[in-house]
Amino acid sequence: MKSNASLYLLIISFVLSFSITSCREGAGQSDGEIGGNLIIFHAGSLSMPFKAVADSFIRIHPKVTILAEASGSIDAARKVTELKRDCDIVASADYTIIDNLLIPEYASENIRFASNEMAIVFTAKSKYSQMIDSLNWPLILSKRDVAIGRSDPDADPCGYRTLLTISLAQSYYADSNIIKSLDILKTKDRRFIRPKEVDLLALLDAGAVDYIFLYKSVAIQHNLKYLDLPREINMGDPAFNHLYGSATVTVRGSRPSQKMIMRGEAMVYGVTILNSAPNRAAAEAFLEFLLCEKGGKEILRRMGQNPVDDK
Repeated sequence: MKSNASLYLLIISFVLSFSITSCREGAGQSDGEIGGNLIIFHAGSLSMPFKAVADSFIRIHPKVTILAEASGSIDAARKVTELKRDCDIVASADYTIIDNLLIPEYASENIRFASNEMAIVFTAKSKYSQMIDSLNWPLILSKRDVAIGRSDPDADPCGYRTLLTISLAQSYYADSNIIKSLDILKTKDRRFIRPKEVDLLALLDAGAVDYIFLYKSVAIQHNLKYLDLPREINMGDPAFNHLYGSATVTVRGSRPSQKMIMRGEAMVYGVTILNSAPNRAAAEAFLEFLLCEKGGKEILRRMGQNPVDDK
């Protein structure tokens, strides 16, 4: 799996080397004026896309050193609000995390830039992998001999989106046996809950779990098998926001004593430059490159995440 990921990044880098020039004029100041460390806290699901974006960006601005740190998006925000760590850019898998935890005290703008959807990810060695489909997956995953993994809803949007997906599925499927199976999934295999969604890949690769709830883009980037879920429950289609919004889950807020109610919504990633950014010039240039049609947007498309326009 690691070799596939490395090969994927190499191919992306090679393809984009022909289109970087068109983003130069929109990537900020000239090469000689931008340098220093650029600190980015980002969602785990952005690890491969942001690595590709960073590699392309530093070809334009070679004096910039990008220090990127992956975590669950809620934890990324808490590094700023609770730990008071220096940071230039925060990129979240859920744009509402920036609205709820960072604006207005720590940031002033929230740019929506990418989309995604939930999927069930597995390997050829996963139990019942030859028979799972979009109708029977709750029955398969709830079996006693099947192990499943998911991320922590108090740390990572993929974690609470997993619970939202299960809740939406209970309304979507009319079969009473499926509904009972979905109840089991809400609390099943807690020992396989991890802080962020990409931590689950090691469990799947080692065969510790058979299936994981994960973003479709991560499955594509790591060349993994995945099951597409119905649009009514995968939170990937804005046309179904009226359905997604019927599901809610309560998670920890910016402090241990605080709670946030997260409501189902089509997945949209957000990115912001912090008010106290130590290297604002580099941060602004990076965001311009990320939003460039032949730069970051092209990378996102090739890595399974469609870019979205800021609204």
